Amino acid sequence: MSVRTIWGSLALRRFLLTRWPWRGLSYVLSTPLVAALAAIPVAAVCLPWPYLVSRLLGTEPVTLGETVLTGLGGLLLIAAAGPLVALPVAQLERLRLRLVHNGPAPAPRRPAGGWTRRYTAPSAWREFGYLLVVPVAAVPSVALALVMTMIVSLIISPLVVAPDRPLALGLGQASTVAEALPYSLLGVALFPVALYLFALLAGLQATAAKALLSGAAGERLRLELVEVSQSRERLVTAFEAERRRIERDLHDGAQVRLVSLILQLGIAKVEMPPDSPGAESVATAHTQAKQLLTELREFIHGIHPQALSDLGLPAALHALADRSATPVTVDCAIPERLSTVVESAAYFVVAEALSNAGKHSEATEILVDAKVRHATLTVEITDNGRGGADARGGGGLTGLADRTAAIGGSLSLSSPPGGPTIVRAEFPCDR
Repeated sequence: MSVRTIWGSLALRRFLLTRWPWRGLSYVLSTPLVAALAAIPVAAVCLPWPYLVSRLLGTEPVTLGETVLTGLGGLLLIAAAGPLVALPVAQLERLRLRLVHNGPAPAPRRPAGGWTRRYTAPSAWREFGYLLVVPVAAVPSVALALVMTMIVSLIISPLVVAPDRPLALGLGQASTVAEALPYSLLGVALFPVALYLFALLAGLQATAAKALLSGAAGERLRLELVEVSQSRERLVTAFEAERRRIERDLHDGAQVRLVSLILQLGIAKVEMPPDSPGAESVATAHTQAKQLLTELREFIHGIHPQALSDLGLPAALHALADRSATPVTVDCAIPERLSTVVESAAYFVVAEALSNAGKHSEATEILVDAKVRHATLTVEITDNGRGGADARGGGGLTGLADRTAAIGGSLSLSSPPGGPTIVRAEFPCDR
């Protein structure tokens, strides 16, 4: 049976034969060292308060202004330096928890925001709380270390006793090996008990440390959701970059070679006599190559339109409207270029909505409205078709809804029977 914590190891029959007693012993004995490291920054950030106490207990009078200023200075110093000085000690404790837990305590994953984020993150102040608590935790560690020192002294007493060097062993004094032997046997009997006590104290200290350093479950869940959202946005960004790479490779590679092939076939078509056996085949190949070039250009445009990259979303939406078989009116109020991810997502929402309207709605007029308000891009596509559209069955709009959600946006559809059909998408622009 695999044991992951020192608490679980205490229930093992073979506890004393495992590594857990020694891991607990190491954890408890290293606590005073961590407490000593923590005492230095605690003394530094709390320095104004001991000074104030010494002034109040002194013989010289202390003014009210000096008392208030010193007290406020102590608070400001803690607020300014507390979260920063607590970080190294907290990181050391997370590493030390490996001794009593298979794996470190999960460190709070803080959202992006730099060092200023530490002053508003609850986890940073819990770390400072640990900085204040660990010196208190060192007291029982020191006491138990003294007990272990006494037990070890009892065990080795027969090896160091001599008639001219009698040993004081707590309950009595021994000057010969025979007199020290009972004390040594007592030490051997107490040694396993001490190992259990060390493991118990290590479990208590580690539980308190993890409670302070790991964070509340609700906060960890919230931060994990933020991280998932950020990772989804990174995936969308990477996907968009890959789309543009494919579009560039097709545009600069396959399309150029196809144009060269069309030119060569055209030259061959002109140079061959019309009544020659291969003239008709060359002419057919020339026509098919031109059709293939048209299809390739449409395919490249569907991957990532050049107008969107060069001129931005307003120009790309007007280009979409010009190519639509149904009359489209575009009202676009976007004062500046948006991020590539947002522009691309908005463009493909409009493209899919126009395609669906042209295929299914029997609309005679479509309105595309795009505006930026309060750092949010809102795109609304309205057609006067027959309505009844449903995105729940999957299809293009479902995929666009997932893509919109991946960058923190939302997509909604309103399409009652008889129309109108309204597709509305909102994208945050402050990313």
